Amino acid sequence: MALPVVFFALFFAYPVAAIVGRGLKDGGGWQFGRVGQVLTDPDVLDVLWFTTWQALASTALTLLLALPGAYVFARLDFPGKQLLRAVVTVPFVLPTVVVGTAFLALLGRGGLLDDLWGVRLDTTVWAILLAHVFFNYAVVVRTVGGLWSQLDPRQEEAARVLGASRFGAWRRVVLPALGPAVAAAALMVFLFTFTSFGVVQILGGPAYSTLEVEIYRQTAQLLDLPTAAVLTLVQFAAVGAVLAVHGWTVRRREGALRLVDPALTARRPRGAGQRAVLGGVLLTVLLLVLLPLAVLLERSLSVPGGHGLDHYRSLGTTDGGTFLVPPVQAVWNSLQYALAATAIAVAVGGLAAAALTRRAGRVVRAFDALLMLPLGVSAVTVGFGFLITLDEPPLDLRTSWILVPLAQALVGVPFVVRTMLPVLRAVDGRLREAAAVLGASPLRAWREVDLPMVRRALLVAAGFAFAVSLGEFGATVFIARPDRPTLPVAVARLLGRPGETSYGQAMALSTVLMVVCAVALLVLERVRTDRSGEF
Repeated sequence: MALPVVFFALFFAYPVAAIVGRGLKDGGGWQFGRVGQVLTDPDVLDVLWFTTWQALASTALTLLLALPGAYVFARLDFPGKQLLRAVVTVPFVLPTVVVGTAFLALLGRGGLLDDLWGVRLDTTVWAILLAHVFFNYAVVVRTVGGLWSQLDPRQEEAARVLGASRFGAWRRVVLPALGPAVAAAALMVFLFTFTSFGVVQILGGPAYSTLEVEIYRQTAQLLDLPTAAVLTLVQFAAVGAVLAVHGWTVRRREGALRLVDPALTARRPRGAGQRAVLGGVLLTVLLLVLLPLAVLLERSLSVPGGHGLDHYRSLGTTDGGTFLVPPVQAVWNSLQYALAATAIAVAVGGLAAAALTRRAGRVVRAFDALLMLPLGVSAVTVGFGFLITLDEPPLDLRTSWILVPLAQALVGVPFVVRTMLPVLRAVDGRLREAAAVLGASPLRAWREVDLPMVRRALLVAAGFAFAVSLGEFGATVFIARPDRPTLPVAVARLLGRPGETSYGQAMALSTVLMVVCAVALLVLERVRTDRSGEF
């Protein structure tokens, strides 16, 4: 456990504590009065209100649309099911910049609906909510559907035999069993939407800000570190509370149910009701998932007078202004950074998962929660903290290329841990003991016993770490050098420039990023096991 603890202490706790401490200190004294000033500021209260209600609305809308999908993937068997599962998971691994760009092309000013209706409508809030549903649909489908597929259907059938209606049997038997999984999924969706940055930054404009966007504005644009520090503490407290409740629901889900093989529960659709649910889910996937991606592709090909590859060709040139290198160079930069970040995340996350498997207690549970914090704590704070803390020997990394992979790995580690834990816990400890009795060292026992069983899960974990590292934006926007931009940073810069050419280039780069992430996800589905974690 030593390496994961040191890694998080140096590259997460230290930068975050340093930036918050610097913001709350004035001439050596603490500005605790600043907390009250910030939290009573009407503009800040508006940001807090919008952050909270849009997260609640996004969570409710996601559950409403995704729970039927969870049922379809859990209980029905139909041709193309594996492909459809991969399709609905693609949005979750897409960078938030790409998601924001896709819905900007669909619902934003000058988007597809404007072109079709010929009327300018303020669809900003709906665009944000639907983009969050698009991004988090797979969280509910995989978390709830994964448990639903392992519930013994004979319990529900027994209730029907005893006279319960179909709905009554579902309400009394299935729903209580699914409750912890639904709660866990809802909490994760709330966490992701409460801390939303890229989607709101692109779609919201100056009128709509979440806490994360406001932290970025206060830090990067207004240089108001005290206000940014207070907002970071507020977000940290909210995220800590959500993760504590989430940990409780996960432990409850793991310990209270008797599960069966998922292959025994899925059946061909029978009756008009099941076919109608399957049709509704297919329509939802078409409109919610495929349409925004198709519009993104169409906008990347749209040129005056028709369609063509002009925007893609222009990615190989530079105007010497926004970029010091051609935008296409960001593709190669991102791949290099993501591969390095994946190696770091797999090493740190794998060791952390192994430690969590072999130990128990409150300290271990606290460490498990700590590993999840990078998903909710302000990435903007982490990125800016890197700049002000990692600037002196022996950790003077400001000019080093490794700074970006380190920030990306912080986001990748939780996915590695959550993917590896269920598989490692399923390994029979007696096998390791037998290997030790036969004279195997701990390293050889791990290589001969654990590794063959967890190899597929390890590949899945690496794939998820690669995809999320590829799309990390909040921290990278601070620390990526101008001559080595990543794909999300390049897209954001292009969207910040006026003109149709810059917009088209942003759509083209977003499409490239979408294709890379989609390919990675399809490969994951080929090697994924039913025990490969929550994601």
